Amino acid sequence: MKATGIVRRIDDLGRVVIPKEIRRTMRIREGDPLEIYTNREGEVIFKKYSPIGELSSFAGEYAETLSKVCGLSVVITDRDAVIATAGVSRKEYGDKRISGELEAIISSRQMYVREENSDYVYVTEDATSHYVRCAMPIIAEGDLIGCVCSLGDAEGKDEDLFSDAHVEEKLIQTAANFLSKQHEG
Repeated sequence: MKATGIVRRIDDLGRVVIPKEIRRTMRIREGDPLEIYTNREGEVIFKKYSPIGELSSFAGEYAETLSKVCGLSVVITDRDAVIATAGVSRKEYGDKRISGELEAIISSRQMYVREENSDYVYVTEDATSHYVRCAMPIIAEGDLIGCVCSLGDAEGKDEDLFSDAHVEEKLIQTAANFLSKQHEG
């Protein structure tokens, strides 16, 4: 664990303020859920809670099915990191922090479909072999919990791989809605 040198006191209601620098670094926003637990050394640990992370094995199976049956490259994210991949390298994307552009798509609460000749949006800052073709935020009980994305090959190797964009959009939208219902259920 990394020491910050910051000391905070607990107030009379049992609250403690997490310093702004730590919230910014860890992308902790107002209203974000935190998991609180202790370890054997008596430390109290705050960990960002990922609602979609609880469904990671299920999300992985869903992504794998979309990839095998439809030929799509798919990633599923929570609000901060990639939690499942199919059709692309797990090593390149797995557990990596999402890009600011994808974070903005998720925050928009709207389906994103890349328009022809527009700039690429990448899933992560450092993985540029694939771009986001279509993305649908996962919204459960009114809360943003993640995103389902279909990817295109940045080198153009897949331009005609999935020719019916409307069907691709519906598949990604269905995946996001299904994962939302699994979380709520």
